[in-house]
Formats: sequence, C-alpha cells, structure tokens
Amino acid sequence: MSAKAELVTLYVDDSNKDGPWYGTKEDPYQNITSALEHAIDGDTIFVRAGTYHENVVVNKSISLVGEDRDLTIVDGNENGTVISIKEADKVSIKGFTVQGSGLELPDSGISVDQSSGSDISNNIVTSNYNGIRFCYHSSGNVVSGNTITNNFNGISLSYYSCSNVVSGNTITKNNEGISFYYYSSGNVVSGNTITNNDDGISLFFSCDNVVSGNTITSNNEGIYLAFNSNNNTIYCNNFNNTHQVAGDSTNVWDDGRKGNYWSNYTGQDLNEDGIGDNPYVIDVNNQDNHPLMGIFSVFNVTSERETHHVTTICNSTISDFRFEIGPETGNKIIRFNVTGKDSTVGFCRVGVPTELMNYSLIVLVGVQEITPKILDDVSNETCIYLYFTYIHGSHTIRIISSKTLYLYNELLDKYIKLQVDLYNLNLSYFELLGNYSELQESYRELNNSYQEHLSDYSQNVCNVRNLMYIFAATTAIFLMTTIYLSKHAHSGKTKVFEATEK
Repeated sequence: MSAKAELVTLYVDDSNKDGPWYGTKEDPYQNITSALEHAIDGDTIFVRAGTYHENVVVNKSISLVGEDRDLTIVDGNENGTVISIKEADKVSIKGFTVQGSGLELPDSGISVDQSSGSDISNNIVTSNYNGIRFCYHSSGNVVSGNTITNNFNGISLSYYSCSNVVSGNTITKNNEGISFYYYSSGNVVSGNTITNNDDGISLFFSCDNVVSGNTITSNNEGIYLAFNSNNNTIYCNNFNNTHQVAGDSTNVWDDGRKGNYWSNYTGQDLNEDGIGDNPYVIDVNNQDNHPLMGIFSVFNVTSERETHHVTTICNSTISDFRFEIGPETGNKIIRFNVTGKDSTVGFCRVGVPTELMNYSLIVLVGVQEITPKILDDVSNETCIYLYFTYIHGSHTIRIISSKTLYLYNELLDKYIKLQVDLYNLNLSYFELLGNYSELQESYRELNNSYQEHLSDYSQNVCNVRNLMYIFAATTAIFLMTTIYLSKHAHSGKTKVFEATEK
C-alpha cells in the first residue's frame, strides 16, 4: 500500500538566518535550494522579498513564486545560470527579479532545458548573457508578462525548441530582443513590446513561426531573417526602426487581409478601410500585400468573466482605453482618447466583438454623433468592424451599444416595413381599381355587343317565324290544292266508269 503525499506550500525567507528551518510560514527555509530539496512534484515554493545569491536548479514540477518581483531578487553573482529548469515539466516561475548570470554562451537568467509545459511570467530578467533561454527540445512552454532588459540576448529559442508561446513581454536594451536558432519552429510571438535593441527579432535556420501583434520600434534592425528562415508568418506588427527588415529568406507578411504597419509606407487608402491600397515592398522576394495605415493595437476587455479582444488600427495616439456599463441605462461603452497633429485627418478602424456589444452601435467623437462605415467585407457574426474619420485634435471617442436604441430601431424597422407593405397594398389597390375600370368598360362593350346580337337574334327569330308561317301557309295551300285536285280527279273518273258500265 502507498499513500499520496499531501501537496504543500513551502516558504523561504533570507532573513531567517538562525533557524529553525522547516519551510513553514513561521520557520521558513533561508534559501530556495533548501526548499527544492524538500519539495515534491506539485508543491509551491513561496519566496519572500529579499536577495538570494544562489544558482537554483529546478528538477521537479513545482511552482516557484516570488512575493514581489521588484523586491524578490535571485542573483547568480555573475556565475553560470541563475535558475535552471532541467528535465522537469510543468514548472512555474513567477514574481522574481533574476539577474547576474555568467558571461558565457549558455549562461542565462532562466534556462529551460528539455522541458515542456512550463510557465515563466511576471518576472524582471536583467543583466544576464541570455535573459531566458530555451534549448534542446523544450516545447509547449509559455513566456509572458516579463520585463527583459540589459541582457546580451533577451529571449533565445534554439535546438528544436518548438510550439512555445512568447507573449506580452517588454524586451528592451538587449543585443538581440528575441532570437530563434536551429530548427525552432511552430512558435508564436505575439503582443510583445520590443524596443531599443540592436536586432528586435532574429531568426536563423527557423521556419513556420508566427510573429503577430508586436510593437517593434527603435531597433537598429526590426527583424532579421537569415539562413533559410522561410515561411514564417508575420502580420499585425508595428515597425518603426532604422532598418525595418534584413536577411535573405522568403516569408509571408500578411494574413490575407491585414499586414503590418510600416512607418515608412507612403501608399494611400482611397477605399477607406484602414488598409493601404498598394503593397509595401520589402525586397525582391518579400512584400506586405495589405499594409496597415495606422498603428495596430489590441485591448483586452473583461465583461461577465469573459475576456474579449477589441482591435484598432489608428493613425492617432490612443490613450485611456476603458470599457464601461452605464449604471442607469445599461448601455455598454468603449471609451478612449485620441490625439494627433491639429487640423489633419484622423481615422480609426475598430473591431468590436459581437459577444461583448451585440446591440446597435453609436459612435461619438466628443459630443458629436458620427455615422461610421461598417466594413461588410471583413465583418462577420463574431466581430463588427467600424471605420470612421475626424479632424485631429484631442478627442474622446465613445462607441455605445444601446439595447434601448436596438429596440427602437427594431420597432422603426417594423414600422418602415408596415409602411412599405401599406404602400405596396395601395399600389395593388390602385392597380386593381384600374383593372376594375377596364373590366367595367369591357363589360359595357360586351353588353352593347350582346344587346346588338340579342336584337339581331330577335329579328332573326321573327324572320324565321314569318318564314315558318309562310312555309306553313304555303304547305297548307299546297296540301289543300293537292287534296282538291285529287278529289276532283277521282270524281271525274268515277263518272266515266259508271257511264261505261251502263
């Protein structure tokens, strides 16, 4: 028989210098390594604020949680890797400042080696050779919400590290922001802010990755793709760099409808949908077929425990984005501020999820209601895309979903339909009335014709009757004459016969 050990939370506090060290709230371990020695798969190690000078090796499926990422510091003293996840799956590391790795190629703030399903989030990773490094078949991991700064390499994925997600990180002041090496494919890089690096994103021998929704600005090279790094899909990113793209590979630069924002694109948008009318040419093998006319942004809105994504393409600076529900009306309201160079034309293309706002939409610029253009070619049952323009200045934009207005419009639609039906009925009535008049005229003509025929018939009947009378009289005279002559003839013969006999 065996009993499953109860999962626990072990505590660490570097200020507990004298013990005892039991890993409890009252008697925590003094360092992280001691807690790991006593942990089992599934345990949580909670580390209180302090500075921990150690090189931590995580070889169990545990959660390592810092009390405050600004104040809970793990420092490697410029030696080796600070935190290593080694051949352990489903490890979570959250809430730390990780700093001071060695300066050799493998040395990292956080290293993930032959591990899957791990979560590295909400950390500050700084002053390391590699900030976060995935190597040797480390797949299915998530890196999100970290600030990664002042490392040689920010995030590095190499040696068949596939199907990882790198999202929502701020990556700045590194030599390379995010780099892919040697057959790292199927990774998703989305929603990151990658600024002031030498290379924003670099790919070497890596294909079939997705790079979308990132802000890649103020880097020497925005994205570098070399050594057969082909067939990566790159869209809805914002590029504003010294050199936007470099390399010798062929890739896909849009998703079929939306490409990227390029600060040096000079095309026009004559059909007013927020997408440039002409491609952005990168080189002889690469072009963005659907370049964006403004900055692409995604805003997360939580309503009724569901998270929705509102997207914008806008040539204004957007700030103070909020979602509200009117306390009295129950109207759902998206509100944000826009600013731009005075007297120029600003535009916004907004994608509104129908699950978030499913009634009629009103757009206000300041206090003035405007009529947006609904982009029917891209709108569908899950999202409505609005496009509207305004004269730049400082404005508050409100997009209001009103159930009352929806019901009013529904009644108005029914009223208009009834009016149309009534109009059609009137048309039918007048058509029938015209047909009735025509029928009356035809009836009169037929009646007159009938009367004429009836008169002719009466005359003909009279004539026939007269003829019959004449015929009858003639016949009677003929018969009487015949009888008379017959009798007269017979009488004459009898007398002759009698005389002869005598």
